[in-house]
Amino acid sequence: MPSETRQPAFVLVRPQMGENIGAASRAMWNFGLDRMRLVSPRDGWPNPSATAMASGAGRLLDEAQLVETTAQAVEDCDLVFATTARMRGLTKPVYSPEQAMKEAAERIAQGGKVAVMFGPERAGLENSDVALANALINVPVNPEFPSLNLAQCVLLCAYEWQRASSEIEALRVEMAGAEWASGIEVEKLAEHYEERLTEAGFFFPEHKAESMKLTLRNLWSRMPLTREDVKTLHGVMRQMVRWKERG
Repeated sequence: MPSETRQPAFVLVRPQMGENIGAASRAMWNFGLDRMRLVSPRDGWPNPSATAMASGAGRLLDEAQLVETTAQAVEDCDLVFATTARMRGLTKPVYSPEQAMKEAAERIAQGGKVAVMFGPERAGLENSDVALANALINVPVNPEFPSLNLAQCVLLCAYEWQRASSEIEALRVEMAGAEWASGIEVEKLAEHYEERLTEAGFFFPEHKAESMKLTLRNLWSRMPLTREDVKTLHGVMRQMVRWKERG
């Protein structure tokens, strides 16, 4: 059975190659989407090529809704997007994938039902399909080569859905068992280097010494140091001093 997560339905309109249907299912499931609807696949349904390409996302194909017309695929939805690489001479709002999926998330949160239509590989959706949509999704691609593979377009929209509907970490640090150095540990490291560099005559000329020390301390505080980093840097300085004393 499909997951209980509320989400848009992705509608593949007259897809031509089973491989692309299978790849689209993988793209959907990568981002937790499992509501696929198929409108008159060219090579019939089920399709062994789609199953082979789907790999671990074959469940989406088993549960996909199969209908004969685009109208049937979106008849229960109150917000329908049509993906298109070109303008159609139809007066409709045009969204980026990012903004479209934000709109979809808001509508679904309010209890609405949303569908996103993707056209066949050769020429995309026909105007009769697009006329059923409330709005368009247009990807800002290279105008000299605007054609996207079906699965690529599905992946792009699925990714934007994930961003719009859940908390995404924009940046994280993989600590791999390490711990950040404390303020006092960084301070002791700064003192160690300042003492040894003073002995080595680094802070010269004298009237610039305080400014140079401030710059060095700012460097330490700006660096994201782990405890292991601090130990290593202490060790570097100690070894340099030992080497100088042996000379």
